[in-house]
Amino acid sequence: MIKISIIGAGSWGTALSILLSNNGHNVSVWSIIAEEVDMLKSCREHKQKLPGAIVPADVDFTTDLKTCLDGSQMVVFAPPSDKIREASAMVSPYIGKEVVIVICSKGIEESTGLRLSQVVEQELGTSRIVALLGPSHAEEVASGLPTTVVSSSRHRRDAEFVQDVFMSSCFRVYTNSDIIGVELGAALKNVIALCCGILDGLGYGDNCKAALMTRGLTEIARLGKAMGASPETFSGLTGMGDLIVTCTSKHSRNWKAGFLIGKGMPLEKALDEVKMVVEGVMAARAAHNLSIKHGISMPIVEQACQILFNGKSPSEAVDLLMKRSKKNEIEDAGW
Repeated sequence: MIKISIIGAGSWGTALSILLSNNGHNVSVWSIIAEEVDMLKSCREHKQKLPGAIVPADVDFTTDLKTCLDGSQMVVFAPPSDKIREASAMVSPYIGKEVVIVICSKGIEESTGLRLSQVVEQELGTSRIVALLGPSHAEEVASGLPTTVVSSSRHRRDAEFVQDVFMSSCFRVYTNSDIIGVELGAALKNVIALCCGILDGLGYGDNCKAALMTRGLTEIARLGKAMGASPETFSGLTGMGDLIVTCTSKHSRNWKAGFLIGKGMPLEKALDEVKMVVEGVMAARAAHNLSIKHGISMPIVEQACQILFNGKSPSEAVDLLMKRSKKNEIEDAGW
């Protein structure tokens, strides 16, 4: 048993607290929102974001960051991606370099194009960072439904340490040394899921969605390769696996926001309707900027940005994609 601190008491932080407590660890969860902490302490349930999932009595919730982190051997980050830098800076004074940092948030910092592990490393000055990512809706993890994810780090010992801590009969963890590909796949599939929702909102069929998912994954892998990732990673859990679950699940906030946009709802209203952070919106702009920086063609991501930020109609964007010049499906066709 080890002491684990979780930063963020939203749906994912709460679900992970249940998993880790059931694994026998000493778990403390921090939130900056006093009302959220009071609710979780008194009800043992996050009634807004994870209704029905009861948190074990031995999980502690607090607004005192120093108390939460005291004696921790592992710190788990589970806030929205745009809060990672702020959370890291707040945590920094209270932990040593020997503490293992686990990032369970999915995204890319929009202003810098950095992966979240790079953001945390800048703020904490440690390389003992592990990305724990994959097809893992909080609702299902909290319910104990079978889930499989990836523990990825530059350091094998840290990836395997996290694997041992999180592994259970309902939560299987693989290791992968390609943290670049793992983080990019997990972040950018949110953009494609948003687009899949738009297609469903437009009333387009399964053929179109299958094409979008397939070509979307091709774009992600193309960018990943240019940034130093292994192409093989994108056929794994944080590539194809995470893409499938986020594009097709009833739990997907990215799909839901896209569906509302496809139905004609303005972006801001759609985000208000979802009531949770839609990571695909921030990731779309970050991915587009990275594609320009690395000289990579990402037409789906480009059109997603046109819809989200420049007012292009979704049907016009689909028409443009369908009428692009002829291409080989495989870039190195061998002809």
